[in-house]
Amino acid sequence: MDSQKHLFSLDQAVHYLNCGSKSPLLKSAEEAALAALVRARNPFKTKPEDFFTLPKEVKGRFAELINCDPLQVALIPSTSYGFATALGNITYKPGQHAIVLEDEFPSGYFSLKTWCDSNHAELKVVGPDKETTTQGESWNKNILESITPETAVVLMSSVHWVNGLRFDLESIGQKCKTVGAIFVVDGTQSTGAAEMDVKRFKIDALICASYKWLFGPYGMGIAYYGHAFEGGEPLEESWLNRTNSQDFANLTKYDHEYAEDSGRYNVGEMSNFILLPILNEGLKQINEWTVEGIESYCRRLTAPLYDYLKSLDTELEDESYSSAHLFSLNLPEDVDPELLKKNLEEKKISVSNRAGKLRVSVNVFNTVEDIEVLIESLESSRLFK
Repeated sequence: MDSQKHLFSLDQAVHYLNCGSKSPLLKSAEEAALAALVRARNPFKTKPEDFFTLPKEVKGRFAELINCDPLQVALIPSTSYGFATALGNITYKPGQHAIVLEDEFPSGYFSLKTWCDSNHAELKVVGPDKETTTQGESWNKNILESITPETAVVLMSSVHWVNGLRFDLESIGQKCKTVGAIFVVDGTQSTGAAEMDVKRFKIDALICASYKWLFGPYGMGIAYYGHAFEGGEPLEESWLNRTNSQDFANLTKYDHEYAEDSGRYNVGEMSNFILLPILNEGLKQINEWTVEGIESYCRRLTAPLYDYLKSLDTELEDESYSSAHLFSLNLPEDVDPELLKKNLEEKKISVSNRAGKLRVSVNVFNTVEDIEVLIESLESSRLFK
């Protein structure tokens, strides 16, 4: 795959290496959103079936991406909504505990902390060995060892949002399955840019914000709820989530049955006529590119950056634990942070500062030039060359 920058309206003067913060808008998504706004001028053109057609299409595209039944997909407004839905349907037994990652993203941490507080359960925070310079091997080992028959739920990100560290979801999911723990994964920072297979990884709930690697809008997310959540209680009682919701003439013949499978977990007003077309275009494009193609492109694109850092004897995480699309830079010791900040601003390089680390996140809209300019900025920020 070559760079797909032509499919975006990115400012040509900016080197946008920050998809982990927010993705740019696809031109096709922009067109779809504008068309939706035009349609909204005349509400009489909206038919009853329009409340359901696009949600069904979006769910099908997401299901293709993560290998599940479209009926197991729900539309949500945010990850916190998705976590609350999952945790609200996990029963606590005396003596059980929950597991979360060290420095987990706040939405996941606070959601699980609230569940633990409500159930008077212990919250175990698992991190890497402190003496290691690279974290992948020990962190994954510590997670697996912490999962026991007393574990009620494991809630964790698929890759760490600060540094892009990859977790062995397949082994962790299998351990959860073996001991009977519910496995809830925040897929926000990898789904769409790295492999996500809920069946193979034995994930019970996958919760994703859409405005990063799914090229969706802020304010709309998407989730998978597996068999562990069949027959559960939703957060709200949306009329759209009932089996007779498509029969507009008989809505007050109250049907107490929910829509099939995860349909009960859809947020109210799931048919968002402005935002949903954006998410649909993002998912459509990702499935056309394929995740394998995206990941391969990102790894090839960033290879010169890794080679540069290796030439300066910089300690790097083992590739088996490194994400191709999202990573933090262990900077050479002679790099002046203030000078680097100045150089990044002058070169119009957009990256993130996460937990004091320089986080770089690339996608198919990035080019060789973006990486070259970043390397130039790093090199010109060194004090002793």
